[in-house]
Amino acid sequence: MEKTEKQKMLTGELYSSEDSELTTESQRASRLLRMYNSTTAEQQQQRQQILQGLFAEIGAKIKIVPPFHCDYGSNIYTGNNLYVNYGCVILDCHTVHIGENVLIAPYVQIYTAYHPTDPETRLTGRELAAPIRIGHNVWIGGGAIICPGVTIGDNTSIGAGSVVVTDIPKNVVAAGNPCRIIRHLSENIVV
Repeated sequence: MEKTEKQKMLTGELYSSEDSELTTESQRASRLLRMYNSTTAEQQQQRQQILQGLFAEIGAKIKIVPPFHCDYGSNIYTGNNLYVNYGCVILDCHTVHIGENVLIAPYVQIYTAYHPTDPETRLTGRELAAPIRIGHNVWIGGGAIICPGVTIGDNTSIGAGSVVVTDIPKNVVAAGNPCRIIRHLSENIVV
Protein backbone atom coordinates (compact mmCIF):
# COMPACT_ATOMS: atom_id res chain seq x y z
CA MET A 1 0.00 0.00 0.00
CA GLU A 2 1.35 3.40 -0.96
CA LYS A 3 1.99 5.94 1.79
CA THR A 4 -0.17 9.03 2.07
CA GLU A 5 1.48 12.44 1.76
CA LYS A 6 0.96 12.90 5.51
CA GLN A 7 2.73 9.60 6.23
CA LYS A 8 5.60 10.68 3.98
CA MET A 9 5.77 14.05 5.77
CA LEU A 10 5.96 12.39 9.19
CA THR A 11 8.66 9.93 8.12
CA GLY A 12 10.99 12.53 6.62
CA GLU A 13 10.32 11.68 2.96
CA LEU A 14 9.58 14.11 0.15
CA TYR A 15 5.89 15.02 0.27
CA SER A 16 3.39 17.41 -1.28
CA SER A 17 1.88 19.94 1.12
CA GLU A 18 -0.85 20.55 -1.47
CA ASP A 19 -2.37 17.15 -0.68
CA SER A 20 -6.08 17.37 0.22
CA GLU A 21 -5.66 15.74 3.65
CA LEU A 22 -2.86 18.13 4.60
CA THR A 23 -4.76 21.11 3.20
CA THR A 24 -7.80 20.21 5.32
CA GLU A 25 -5.63 19.88 8.44
CA SER A 26 -3.91 23.19 7.72
CA GLN A 27 -7.27 24.91 7.28
CA ARG A 28 -8.47 23.46 10.61
CA ALA A 29 -5.38 24.86 12.32
CA SER A 30 -5.90 28.25 10.65
CA ARG A 31 -9.47 28.44 12.01
CA LEU A 32 -8.34 27.55 15.54
CA LEU A 33 -5.43 30.00 15.38
CA ARG A 34 -7.72 32.83 14.26
CA MET A 35 -9.89 32.15 17.30
CA TYR A 36 -6.89 31.83 19.61
CA ASN A 37 -5.14 34.96 18.38
CA SER A 38 -8.32 37.01 18.82
CA THR A 39 -8.71 36.12 22.51
CA THR A 40 -7.81 38.49 25.33
CA ALA A 41 -5.70 37.92 28.44
CA GLU A 42 -8.94 37.52 30.43
CA GLN A 43 -9.95 34.48 28.31
CA GLN A 44 -7.42 31.97 29.63
CA GLN A 45 -9.95 29.12 29.86
CA GLN A 46 -10.99 29.64 26.24
CA ARG A 47 -7.31 29.69 25.20
CA GLN A 48 -6.72 26.36 26.96
CA GLN A 49 -9.71 24.79 25.21
CA ILE A 50 -8.49 25.95 21.81
CA LEU A 51 -4.97 24.63 22.47
CA GLN A 52 -6.40 21.27 23.55
CA GLY A 53 -8.17 21.07 20.19
CA LEU A 54 -5.15 22.33 18.25
CA PHE A 55 -2.20 20.39 19.71
CA ALA A 56 -1.65 16.64 19.78
CA GLU A 57 -0.93 16.79 23.51
CA ILE A 58 -0.62 19.56 26.08
CA GLY A 59 0.43 19.45 29.70
CA ALA A 60 -0.96 21.45 32.59
CA LYS A 61 -0.19 25.14 33.06
CA ILE A 62 0.42 26.16 29.45
CA LYS A 63 0.57 29.83 28.49
CA ILE A 64 1.10 30.95 24.91
CA VAL A 65 0.85 34.71 24.36
CA PRO A 66 -0.78 35.62 21.04
CA PRO A 67 -0.02 35.99 18.26
CA PHE A 68 0.99 32.38 17.78
CA HIS A 69 1.26 30.54 14.46
CA CYS A 70 1.75 26.91 13.42
CA ASP A 71 1.10 24.74 10.37
CA TYR A 72 -1.06 21.95 11.80
CA GLY A 73 -0.82 21.96 15.59
CA SER A 74 -1.58 18.24 15.56
CA ASN A 75 2.15 17.43 15.54
CA ILE A 76 2.96 19.51 18.66
CA TYR A 77 3.39 17.77 22.03
CA THR A 78 4.06 19.82 25.17
CA GLY A 79 4.83 19.01 28.77
CA ASN A 80 3.68 20.86 31.89
CA ASN A 81 4.54 24.45 32.70
CA LEU A 82 5.25 25.86 29.23
CA TYR A 83 5.47 29.60 28.64
CA VAL A 84 5.65 30.92 25.07
CA ASN A 85 5.91 34.68 24.59
CA TYR A 86 4.64 36.84 21.68
CA GLY A 87 5.10 35.96 18.04
CA CYS A 88 6.18 32.32 18.18
CA VAL A 89 6.03 30.33 14.92
CA ILE A 90 6.14 26.53 14.91
CA LEU A 91 6.20 24.89 11.49
CA ASP A 92 5.07 21.46 12.68
CA CYS A 93 5.24 19.46 9.47
CA HIS A 94 6.93 16.82 11.62
CA THR A 95 6.64 16.27 15.34
CA VAL A 96 7.72 18.92 17.85
CA HIS A 97 8.17 17.62 21.40
CA ILE A 98 8.58 20.30 24.07
CA GLY A 99 9.48 19.15 27.59
CA GLU A 100 8.40 20.40 30.99
CA ASN A 101 9.27 23.80 32.46
CA VAL A 102 10.21 25.35 29.12
CA LEU A 103 10.43 29.10 28.56
CA ILE A 104 10.28 30.43 25.00
CA ALA A 105 10.99 34.15 24.53
CA PRO A 106 9.34 36.43 21.93
CA TYR A 107 9.61 35.70 18.22
CA VAL A 108 11.20 32.27 18.51
CA GLN A 109 10.86 30.22 15.33
CA ILE A 110 10.78 26.41 15.40
CA TYR A 111 10.99 24.89 11.93
CA THR A 112 10.58 21.19 11.17
CA ALA A 113 9.94 21.99 7.49
CA TYR A 114 12.60 22.54 4.86
CA HIS A 115 13.07 22.41 1.10
CA PRO A 116 15.41 20.23 -0.95
CA THR A 117 18.73 21.86 -1.81
CA ASP A 118 18.75 20.26 -5.26
CA PRO A 119 17.05 22.83 -7.56
CA GLU A 120 15.37 20.23 -9.79
CA THR A 121 13.80 18.45 -6.83
CA ARG A 122 12.85 21.77 -5.22
CA LEU A 123 11.05 22.84 -8.42
CA THR A 124 8.69 19.85 -8.08
CA GLY A 125 7.16 21.65 -5.08
CA ARG A 126 7.76 18.72 -2.77
CA GLU A 127 9.07 19.44 0.72
CA LEU A 128 10.81 17.68 3.60
CA ALA A 129 10.46 17.73 7.39
CA ALA A 130 12.48 16.48 10.36
CA PRO A 131 11.41 16.27 14.03
CA ILE A 132 12.47 18.68 16.77
CA ARG A 133 12.83 17.77 20.44
CA ILE A 134 13.25 20.35 23.21
CA GLY A 135 14.10 18.87 26.61
CA HIS A 136 12.96 19.75 30.12
CA ASN A 137 13.93 22.99 31.89
CA VAL A 138 15.03 24.70 28.67
CA TRP A 139 15.07 28.43 28.03
CA ILE A 140 15.13 29.69 24.42
CA GLY A 141 16.04 33.37 24.05
CA GLY A 142 14.21 35.90 21.88
CA GLY A 143 14.40 35.59 18.13
CA ALA A 144 16.15 32.21 18.19
CA ILE A 145 15.59 29.87 15.24
CA ILE A 146 15.48 26.12 15.84
CA CYS A 147 16.13 24.28 12.57
CA PRO A 148 14.75 20.90 11.38
CA GLY A 149 16.00 17.74 13.07
CA VAL A 150 17.47 19.46 16.13
CA THR A 151 17.37 18.15 19.69
CA ILE A 152 18.04 20.51 22.62
CA GLY A 153 18.98 18.71 25.83
CA ASP A 154 17.56 19.19 29.32
CA ASN A 155 18.56 22.20 31.45
CA THR A 156 19.99 24.09 28.47
CA SER A 157 19.72 27.79 27.64
CA ILE A 158 19.81 29.05 24.05
CA GLY A 159 20.89 32.68 23.65
CA ALA A 160 18.77 35.31 21.93
CA GLY A 161 19.14 35.46 18.17
CA SER A 162 20.78 32.04 17.93
CA VAL A 163 20.37 29.81 14.90
CA VAL A 164 20.37 26.21 16.12
CA VAL A 165 21.38 23.94 13.23
CA THR A 166 22.77 20.95 15.17
CA ASP A 167 21.88 19.15 18.39
CA ILE A 168 22.74 20.98 21.61
CA PRO A 169 23.48 18.71 24.62
CA LYS A 170 22.00 18.96 28.09
CA ASN A 171 23.33 21.25 30.82
CA VAL A 172 24.88 23.94 28.62
CA VAL A 173 24.50 27.56 27.61
CA ALA A 174 24.73 27.92 23.84
CA ALA A 175 24.43 30.91 21.53
CA GLY A 176 25.38 32.32 18.16
CA ASN A 177 24.94 31.75 14.46
CA PRO A 178 25.49 28.94 14.15
CA CYS A 179 24.66 28.17 17.76
CA ARG A 180 27.55 26.69 19.73
CA ILE A 181 28.25 25.81 23.34
CA ILE A 182 29.51 28.74 25.41
CA ARG A 183 29.50 27.16 28.85
CA HIS A 184 28.92 23.77 30.48
CA LEU A 185 26.68 24.20 33.51
CA SER A 186 27.90 21.17 35.45
CA GLU A 187 31.57 22.11 35.11
CA ASN A 188 31.10 25.89 35.10
CA ILE A 189 33.71 26.03 32.33
CA VAL A 190 33.50 28.72 29.64
CA VAL A 191 34.25 27.33 26.18
